[in-house]
Formats: sequence, C-alpha cells, structure tokens
Amino acid sequence: MVAASLAACNSATNALFPSLGGSSSSSDGGLFNSGNGDGPPQLGSTYFEPDGVSPGQPTGTFVGQKVQAFRSELTALQETIRSQNAQLQALRNKTIQDSNAYHENVGSMRARLQVGTTPGNPILMNRWETAQGQLNTINQDVVLMDQLAQMISVNQSTTAYLLDSERAAYSVPGAVDEDHRQLRILEDETQQTVVLVDRLLNELASDIRRQTAYVANEKGNLGSLAGAVKNGQLFGTTGPDGYSAPGSYGAGAGGGMSYAPMTSTGTAMATRSAGLPSGAPLVVIRFDSPNVAYEGPLSNAVQAALARKPDASFDVVAVSGGSASGAARGAERVVRSLTQMGVPSNRVNLSAASSAGSDEVRVYVR
Repeated sequence: MVAASLAACNSATNALFPSLGGSSSSSDGGLFNSGNGDGPPQLGSTYFEPDGVSPGQPTGTFVGQKVQAFRSELTALQETIRSQNAQLQALRNKTIQDSNAYHENVGSMRARLQVGTTPGNPILMNRWETAQGQLNTINQDVVLMDQLAQMISVNQSTTAYLLDSERAAYSVPGAVDEDHRQLRILEDETQQTVVLVDRLLNELASDIRRQTAYVANEKGNLGSLAGAVKNGQLFGTTGPDGYSAPGSYGAGAGGGMSYAPMTSTGTAMATRSAGLPSGAPLVVIRFDSPNVAYEGPLSNAVQAALARKPDASFDVVAVSGGSASGAARGAERVVRSLTQMGVPSNRVNLSAASSAGSDEVRVYVR
C-alpha cells in the first residue's frame, strides 16, 4: 500500500545526482521558491471528496435488487477514493517538506559560495552529500505518486464499468417506476464520481510529469554545484538567454578559461577556421599551467547549453600551438569531465587541430 510506502521512503539512500524554475505559492498546497531563485514546480491543491450515495428503499423486483447492489458498489468505491485522497494530501505535504529542506540546504551552500570559501570545504562537501540524499528522497516521493496513480486508475476503470452497468439496467424487463427513479439518482451520483476520479488522476499525472522533470533537471544543478564546492566559489553569471555570460576565469599561473561571444539569441557567432568546426566554441580552455580549474565554468556552460537543447552533442577539439601531446592530454581530461557531468559518451566527439598560439581545448555545441 502507498500508506506504508510513505513511511518507508524516508530511509531511501539510492544515489541520485540531480532545474525547472517553479512558481511560488502559499502554504495551502504549493511549494515556495528558495532563496537561490530556483524552486520546485507547484503541486496541485484540489481536495477530492465524493459527495456520498443517496439511500433507497427495496422494491422487491429483480431490477430493484440490482439497484441495491449498484449502490453498495458505489459506496465502497467512494470510500476507497476518500482513502486515496487522504494519501494524496499526505504525500503532497511530505513532498513540500522534503523540497523545502532540499532548497534550504542548497540555498545556504550557494550563499556561502557566492562570497567564496576554501576549495573542497569539508562542511560544504557534507552539505552537498546531504543535498544529494534529499533529492533522492524527493525522487522517491515521485515514485509514490506514480504508485498511487496506478491504484487510482483501477478505480477509474471500475467506476466507468459500474456506470455502464447501471445504464444497461434500464432495459431489463420487470422494473417498476421506483426502480428507474432510483436508477436515475444512482446514475447521476456515479457520473459525478467518474468525473471526480478523472480529475484526480489528471491532476496527479500533471504533478508527476512536472516533478519528474524537476528532479531530473536538479541533477544538473547539483553537478554544477559540485564543481563550485571543489573550487570554493561559484563561477560566472547566467544571462536572460540561459547562457553563462562571457568572461575569463583565472586558473592560476596564467591558466584560464573563456567563453565564446554570443549573439543576443544565445547562438554562437559564426566563424570558420581550417580544421575546426564551424561557429564559435562554447568554451576555450587554455592548458598553459599545471592546474587549470576549468570544471566549474565548463559545467555551467554545458548545463546552459543542455537547457536550451537537451539532445545537444559536443565536439572537444585539442588545438595544439606547440605541444600536440599537451593539448591532447587536456582534451582527454575535458572529455572525462563531460561524461562525469552526465553527458553520454556517444554525444561527445574528440578531435585535434593545430593553430598558432598556446595549447588549448575548444568545446563546440552541435
């Protein structure tokens, strides 16, 4: 039963690296946005309560007996719907609490990273691991929603079948006027129950779709946050087009990373270079120092690109200005980083080119 699963899901510990922006709402049914500007999607707030079944007196006919049986079935169905509605409301409240706890934790991490801290701060690393577990718990809430929806769908079919049976009873011979009067009342109440179950299931299905997309996209947020914790600071800003703003990020001892110029629509300005893909690169990483801290900016740029084009592929080009092996090693590191960020390996293409200047790695979006 879902009621039992609700308690069990608190102990879920499956690893889940998980953004959809959500709308804020009051505490009577929705989820509020966290201080970092991102938030979960709002949950439905309808309370689904059947109106009940009208009593009726036996008539002594065969049709009258069928009416009594129909009435008992509808009463039992409505009791089940009341129980499922109670489970839904409890699950919504739990999801709200779990989501608020997650965003409070992530918000405090971002606030600390905004002002800067030590690379690999163990306090923030522990908080990140907590956030990972919290997001997994939210994912388990979605699983419970799906289980509840499956149970409700069974009642949907049963209620629709009951309505068809009641309507077929009008053609059964041997009925009296009172039988048909009670049948009409019962038919109306069953029809209302059918509509109620349909609305319940549709609203729950909408919640499941939004929550599923939200949890999946939060995987990218946590992946970016992991890089920020590793480096001790958040990298860059995000513009209205969803791409990280152009800029350079120091890596110490001259190393660094820059973003390619973008048009107002977020599309790379078209350029061509022999041996290189057309268009400007999404990022350029210069491997001209031993320790280039590129993971954070790269993660931000990749997540922004995937937000605009979820099926995007990436060309990683090792551009050697003097040491082909140095550029190649840097490109291999970038490829590993991309796969660790969740980009499938079949959507990452590695190639090489030569150019005057320092060794660097260029990442293009396809």
